[in-house]
Amino acid sequence: MTDTTPGARSGETGEIWILGARGRIGGAVAAHLAAQGLKPVLVGREGGGDRLRDTAADLGTRAVVVDGVDGMAAEITRQRPAVVFNGIGNYAETASVLARACMPGGHYLDLAADLTAVPRLLDLHEEAERAGSTLVTGSGFGVLATEAVVLRLCEDRPIPAAVRVDALASVSLDAGVVGAAFAASVIDTLTTGGRRYSDGRMATSRLGADLQNLTLPDGQQAKSAGAPTAELLAAQRASKAPSVTVTTAMAPTSPVMRALAPAAGKLLSIEPLRRFAVRRMAKARMKDTPRPRRHSWGHAVVTWPDGTRREGWLRADDGMDYTASVAATVAAGLARGEGRPGAYTPGALFGAGLAERAGGQFLLPDAARPAPGGTVLG
Repeated sequence: MTDTTPGARSGETGEIWILGARGRIGGAVAAHLAAQGLKPVLVGREGGGDRLRDTAADLGTRAVVVDGVDGMAAEITRQRPAVVFNGIGNYAETASVLARACMPGGHYLDLAADLTAVPRLLDLHEEAERAGSTLVTGSGFGVLATEAVVLRLCEDRPIPAAVRVDALASVSLDAGVVGAAFAASVIDTLTTGGRRYSDGRMATSRLGADLQNLTLPDGQQAKSAGAPTAELLAAQRASKAPSVTVTTAMAPTSPVMRALAPAAGKLLSIEPLRRFAVRRMAKARMKDTPRPRRHSWGHAVVTWPDGTRREGWLRADDGMDYTASVAATVAAGLARGEGRPGAYTPGALFGAGLAERAGGQFLLPDAARPAPGGTVLG
């Protein structure tokens, strides 16, 4: 069933559609765009239609209520929005369907951050080029915050020998259920295991490998470990380095969890057990939890064959808030015609400066950097 608010015109162009507009990030993306004078169209499912219409009215825009991914794709094909933001998750299954619905001529972005969905969307590059459409995947904190630091450190330099990136999100959590999308992401991380680039090829590694205990530029501490995230792919494409590793603060870092993770991953790779685990975790309730650190950080260490080593950071605030800002900045840029046909990660399309436009701040070795209190350190 499809429903639009009164006054909407079929075939309206120039619109930015927000799929999953009732979620925390989808709602924040819509608010960012509305603050820029744009009128995002809020898209959601029938169960929350009344709330969606009320929110749309508050923003001075309209709502599209439609059930199912296929229904959303059909409405995209029918109404031809300029840009579609996919915030409904399950990107391995939804991204290609919705991205193809945007073609020809329409543009697409999502928040995928895994090594199934991101490569799958990037494989649509030539198809998108032929269609005159721009597809952007990984339009959130982790991929951009690390990719942008690598791009800055590698500017005007030869191909490095090795790169390590660390995605250190600090996120506040609202009370409520975990939800199916996040639960599936956690379980799939366990079943996939670790990944790294070795001799230019992606290879398996132990989940939780490369344990890091990092002292952050503001003096706080953060632990991270290896996991199969799209930051790995983005860093390798940005640097062309034959050796790339990635760690994330979302990976298991305690000795017990790191020891149990491989066995748990094998067990949960049995499909009935995986489905059961996702269902149980999705129903679990979370408490209101403040973010564990003042800032979120993207971090990279780049080493060249001659032994030269450079390290850099990108500072952001709450990781989910920064993700919403990144997605809104990408969506607005696509709506203004600033993209180019093809499929990209955000830094590959818009450059490292996108991270600053979304509200991040670089702390790089060759430039003065602000201290926590605002004093510039030379």
